[in-house]
Amino acid sequence: MLWEEDPKEQEYEVPEDVVDISFRLNCRMLPTTHAWPLQQALYQALPWLKDEPQTAIHQIHGASSGNGWERPPDGELIHLSRRSRMSLRLPSHRVDDARALIGQTLDIDGYPVEITGGETVKLLQPLPTLFARYVVVPDGMDENRFVDWVAEQLKGENINVRKMLCGISHIVSTPGADLETRSVMIADLGKPESIRLQETGLGPGRHLGCGIFMPQKGIRAVGEAEDKSHFTGA
Repeated sequence: MLWEEDPKEQEYEVPEDVVDISFRLNCRMLPTTHAWPLQQALYQALPWLKDEPQTAIHQIHGASSGNGWERPPDGELIHLSRRSRMSLRLPSHRVDDARALIGQTLDIDGYPVEITGGETVKLLQPLPTLFARYVVVPDGMDENRFVDWVAEQLKGENINVRKMLCGISHIVSTPGADLETRSVMIADLGKPESIRLQETGLGPGRHLGCGIFMPQKGIRAVGEAEDKSHFTGA
């Protein structure tokens, strides 16, 4: 039997340039449409965040309820569990600065969110399957054109798309406009491609939770995340 591995894949070492940091929070509920107020609250708490490259703000996930995941209609409230966390993607040199959030209470659309600590810092994972719950769709694009647009954008980042699926549509509301988004799964990425896409993201709205790719352990895991996205707005 002959079995050769790609030496670049074998020797690949995950860079520490960009990391995910998450914090425990004390908050019972938030509006489903909290992306914009969360962004604004974090700009007040961390003034450097607005202009720091390679930063992203994850939307805060909802909690499971009853026998399944339930997502209230847009504009209503999601209920948060004690396991809910607030997460940021940051250059590693900003991790200590982000710890200034601990002990602060953010006003998110009139709902107090206390950042209680318990921060966890994680390196990005070079898994071959990545999933983004929200990628902003350019105006007027149908799904087929959007798929072509995504492939073209990634090609510009030297990322060759071998497998891609687009999924559920969501609206992300801002004072200026409502942004149409779609979920996107990319599979069969090489390790350097996976990390590069996580570091750079795709499209606008990174501080609204858009264009942020998260590693998944396989396509089945993406399906589960897609279900939760559909039912919780996570």
